Amino acid sequence: MDADVTILGAGIAGLAAAVACTRASRSVEVIEQAPALTEVGAGLQIAPNGMRVLRALGIEVPGIDSQAVHLIDGPSGRSLVRMPLGPGFRLVHRADLIEALARKLDGVTLTLRAQVTQIEGDADLVFDDGTRRSARRLIGADGVRGASRGFVAPDHPQRFTGQVAWRALVPVDGWPPEAQVHVGPGRHMVLYPLRDGRLLNIVAVEERSAWTAAGWSQTDDPSNLRRAFDGYAAPIRELLSRVETVNLWGLMDHGALPRWTRGACTLIGDAAHPTLPFLAQGANLALEDAWALARMVEDPAAYERARRDRVTRALAAAAGNARSYHLTGVPKMAAHAVLRAVGRVSPGALLRRYDWLYGFDPTA
Repeated sequence: MDADVTILGAGIAGLAAAVACTRASRSVEVIEQAPALTEVGAGLQIAPNGMRVLRALGIEVPGIDSQAVHLIDGPSGRSLVRMPLGPGFRLVHRADLIEALARKLDGVTLTLRAQVTQIEGDADLVFDDGTRRSARRLIGADGVRGASRGFVAPDHPQRFTGQVAWRALVPVDGWPPEAQVHVGPGRHMVLYPLRDGRLLNIVAVEERSAWTAAGWSQTDDPSNLRRAFDGYAAPIRELLSRVETVNLWGLMDHGALPRWTRGACTLIGDAAHPTLPFLAQGANLALEDAWALARMVEDPAAYERARRDRVTRALAAAAGNARSYHLTGVPKMAAHAVLRAVGRVSPGALLRRYDWLYGFDPTA
């Protein structure tokens, strides 16, 4: 019998949607083009809004409880403000979250090595081997380059933000359980530990005038990363000297698609609203989407109404963070003076402006 819900993509959004739909007593099939549920990549910051979804799904994710967000001036190494975090912030390896979600796929039909190249009609799937199949209700969780996004919004534009990002992992010992943001003119770096503090996740962003690489992500020479941050403090330069493998990608601003549903296909996560990595909310918003759509799968218009304003606000907040991290000259000096003053008086005040984001309970 055909599944009530077919999900394209077995990433975080797709697997969370599968678990949520089965808990809503729907039969589910997940279609994934990869040969196994393995996940490359590195770290994620799960915030309380995302953690509430995981707990409601009965998923325990191994990770490190993050104690703070620590802003540091990159060139000098001087602390600007350390903002303590409450409970519910966790630093997680992406592969560990995928594994935890996969363990909850009881009753879900998982079809691997199956690539959907096109969607036609209402929700008719065309596979790369030429076979075809119709879906009763289709959830597109196959990302910005997936068939579902191409079906729902084929002409939606993207804009290069003027920034590229490197991602790498290095072994460490004794790194503090916090997310550090080392800011500087035209560039910044985010560092946080993973897996009992044995690994350090590095995301480094640099402003550029153009991005011409054909791929979404590419392997880069670590010396390019080191050269971009050679004006940073000695501990950062030493850390980067130990990077052996690094990936680079151009950061594109897609915004939220004008519509998330066409026919019987509805988008979630990056397929609907790719998020710039400056607020660490990509995975969290995907988890929220998965929970919401599982309860409104027969009324996707209601799902979109419930989600659009919040997602749009989160995307705007992420874009704003990038601008504030890369200040130069007088604006930089003024902003850093304010940060240090706030840090002395009320270090938690800066995070309270995100109460609307972290305090939201998607499962309520």
